[in-house]
Formats: sequence, structure tokens, C-alpha cells
Amino acid sequence: MTLHPASRRSAFRIATAFAAVATLAACGGNERPRADLAAAQVSTIGVNSYLWRAALDAVSFAPLLQADSAGGVIVTDWYTNPANPGERVKLTVSVLDTDLRADALRVAASRQVAQGGGWVEAPVQAATVQKLEDIILTKARELRREAIAG
Repeated sequence: MTLHPASRRSAFRIATAFAAVATLAACGGNERPRADLAAAQVSTIGVNSYLWRAALDAVSFAPLLQADSAGGVIVTDWYTNPANPGERVKLTVSVLDTDLRADALRVAASRQVAQGGGWVEAPVQAATVQKLEDIILTKARELRREAIAG
């Protein structure tokens, strides 16, 4: 079978293009650049991903109303501990920065107690909020350490 000169040139160009792609694909072998996933500033979701994942994990006991990874806000619905049905809590966690730092995290809690057939606002101990922040920060640091080791 004889190809027209224009068809031969087209076939040659296609073969050359495939050869170039194959050559470039082989250049790197299996060596691909690795991203430093352990960096303190990992923010592909808008906020620090270690803090975000740790915060989601920490409030997973309560039903979620809102989880906005771009804005860094997690809001739970009211949660009643079965061991204490006369009290319920609602949490708002805000991840404020792309860095893994203690001041990049804010936790707010609301508490209500059953009284007279309804729910009334009750104070939340500052130590409770502080403890939840500590749990989230500890988990975020653990996730970062795992990324370094992994």
C-alpha cells in the first residue's frame, strides 16, 4: 500500500509526537516530587487540614449542623448525653488560619438544662472549652507527626 506524501507526513508527525510523549514519560521513572505533607501549613481546604480533621474527629459524637471547610466552621446540633438527659450542649469550632497553631482554633459551647418542661441557658465552664481545644490541638499534632513518619 502506497501512502500519499501528505499522508506520510501526517503519519510521521503522529509517530514523532507519540515517541516524544513516551520519552518524556520515561524521564522521571518512578521518581515523583513529594510534597511535604507534614508542613505546619497545609491548607488545601481553606484552613489547616490537621486542625480541621482533628476538630471533626473531636465533635463526631454530636450531630453536625454545618461543616464548612473553606471557612473553617463546624457547628453541631444539640447533643444530650444519655447518662445525663437533663442537660444538652451545642458546639461551634472555628479554624482561623492555615497554620497549625493554638491561636488558630476557637471553640464556643452553649449549654442548656431542662427546667420546668423546657430548656434554659446555663453557664459553660471555661475549663470545658479549654479541654476540647486541647483535645483538638493534640490530635492535630498527632496527625502531623503521622504524616512526617508516613
